[in-house]
Amino acid sequence: MPDAKTRPQSGTQRASDNESEPAVRRGRPVGDHNAKRAELLAAAITVIAQEGYAGASMRKVAQHAGCTTGAVTYYFANKEEMVSEVAQNLFDRVDTLLEINREQIDIMALVQQWLDWISSDEPSNWLAWLQLLTHARHEPAFAGVIKQRYARFREVFTSVLEDGQRQGKIRDDIAADLLADQVSAISDGWLMMLPIEPERFSAERGQALLEALITLISPPKASKRSSKAKATAQ
Repeated sequence: MPDAKTRPQSGTQRASDNESEPAVRRGRPVGDHNAKRAELLAAAITVIAQEGYAGASMRKVAQHAGCTTGAVTYYFANKEEMVSEVAQNLFDRVDTLLEINREQIDIMALVQQWLDWISSDEPSNWLAWLQLLTHARHEPAFAGVIKQRYARFREVFTSVLEDGQRQGKIRDDIAADLLADQVSAISDGWLMMLPIEPERFSAERGQALLEALITLISPPKASKRSSKAKATAQ
């Protein structure tokens, strides 16, 4: 497929696409480079959450951050690079939750923190995440980032579940990689439905959903195993 930049475009189209084209880097802004970059990423996450991926421009990010568009282009050459960095940033946060609970193999705490994250009064993170997942199929600039980081997350999560299986904390009659996919799918499903049916995710029901998930991945009780063995023998 030819690159979009090589196709004939109207003047209106070219004007609207300018923010996606590489920009000349300006002089180094004054102040803490890392702090400013983090500030712009936070602004980008908020704008994507509020305006959607298509409506999130570098100009709007600059306005939200209270700086010039030139300041944004110093850190991110174009919109694609900025959104790719947003994806990396969101995955970094999820990876942090995983590492915090990895040693104790506390899946319940991990999922609880995930629910707290997506149910917080500041929903920009997961709303932006939904936008990225929705558009990733048609945006190779950050689709690769999501695919790579998600694969890495599943790999680490699978190893956590394998450790739990060896310690008897996680059921071992289902492969750990399948459990990792199932837990991820359930969590992503909750995230997708929350903005549509918020009443289904009250604190009380959220706790019940969490406990049900833990029951699904916990080792079957001895009584159930015994009953199953008897049924098989008969």
